[in-house]
Amino acid sequence: MPSTLRIGLVLFPGCMPAGLLAFADLLHGANRRTGQVLFEMQFVAQRSGPVACAHGVVLQATHAVSDRMFDAVLIPGFWAESPQHVATTLSANTELLASLKGLGRRCQLWSYCAGVCLAAASGALNGQPATVTWWLADLLRKQYPKVQWQSEKNSIFSERIATASGVNGYLPIAQSLIEKHLSAEVLHDLTKLMVLPRPTQPHQVFQAISLMAQPNPLLRRIHALIEKLPAEHITLQKMAQTLGMSERTLARKVESAAGVPAGRYTRHIKLAQVGERITLTSAPISTISAELGFSSDSNMRRMFKELTGLTPAAYRQRFARY
Repeated sequence: MPSTLRIGLVLFPGCMPAGLLAFADLLHGANRRTGQVLFEMQFVAQRSGPVACAHGVVLQATHAVSDRMFDAVLIPGFWAESPQHVATTLSANTELLASLKGLGRRCQLWSYCAGVCLAAASGALNGQPATVTWWLADLLRKQYPKVQWQSEKNSIFSERIATASGVNGYLPIAQSLIEKHLSAEVLHDLTKLMVLPRPTQPHQVFQAISLMAQPNPLLRRIHALIEKLPAEHITLQKMAQTLGMSERTLARKVESAAGVPAGRYTRHIKLAQVGERITLTSAPISTISAELGFSSDSNMRRMFKELTGLTPAAYRQRFARY
């Protein structure tokens, strides 16, 4: 990290500024906590000058995005109630999209809520894992197929890109910055009175898996590994090799920590991904099965019903969030 991380808070007509202001407050608090100016925030836009944001708020952009004066930029959400609203906003900001595309790989690009649509339209997310607010997932999967959409997650971070869902998506981005560049202790001090909204897992089976994953570092690593691997490629041998231990040791440690055999535990994690995509998107069940790498659609459906007592279609009817 440079001595001061320069962050451009992106403004555009109709953007929702509340998250940008809250993000700036959190990082300002980190500066005060450490007694150093580690994070420097300034408003940027397509060009410098006043920008009419949502709710009649007018904010002053001190620089243009194309000035390339920043180490990172944060794109906020905007008010959208339909795909047409998204299309209208993208059409009205073609110059800004071009400027975002021209930032280059040295500048980190973060976005949250509907602001992820701008990041995707700029091409910056191509080939990258990214998430998005659930009701936009189907739209963006179709319009930007080069992005590795993982809408079952509420935030995703890579070396240069960060995306988060929901109007509070600025919060996990800010928290990640503070923890990465300062410490977990500083993050705790700054957020102990805040609650980070988390998507719930509606079925009891998946709630249990999520709770088991939390306290144990090995189980957290296994979670991350399984979510990346196609279901057909998940074997005890492959996981043991990746984690640097013998199959026997891995099996013993997983069963000791999770209380179930390793094979069953890993299968439950992958099926939890199926459950999330079923509830968060309207994608066909067969498409979800193929995207997550199951050997066959019928095999996935059989395992899902054995675990939850519901067919994928019945599960969607009961728990869908759209």
